[in-house]
Amino acid sequence: MAEFSLRQATQEDFPAIKALIHLVHINPTGLDWRRFVVAVSAGGEIVGCGQIKPQGDLRVLASIAVLPGWRERGVARAIIEHLLAAHTGALYLTCREHLGGFYEKFGFTVLDEADIPAQFRSMSRFVRLLRRLGVINEGLLVMRRL
Repeated sequence: MAEFSLRQATQEDFPAIKALIHLVHINPTGLDWRRFVVAVSAGGEIVGCGQIKPQGDLRVLASIAVLPGWRERGVARAIIEHLLAAHTGALYLTCREHLGGFYEKFGFTVLDEADIPAQFRSMSRFVRLLRRLGVINEGLLVMRRL
């Protein structure tokens, strides 16, 4: 029997999705349970989630989160592959620098500053400023998959 399965989220899953997003310290904006896919353990626990959300006229792979005890077990990969299979066209994402190599495995490439869409530009500049000021120690990548 598989350790986990994937399914479309339900409204009843929303509290667990929000809790997971907050637990892993990623951006909690734009959470709509109707766009989420969840990974569920054999015991019924939500152990991971992800969504493709609209951001202006773009589509963004977002909210990829996995419980710490479930990492390195293929949960994030399965969620991402599921979401990518259901979506055609360009997809964007933002992530911490150390995750760039992970997303490159799915065909995402890092965008140069000049190629960053307007929807991400101010956030990218703000993160660079915080890094220069020493407030944070890791930058932000904006990536695209065609």
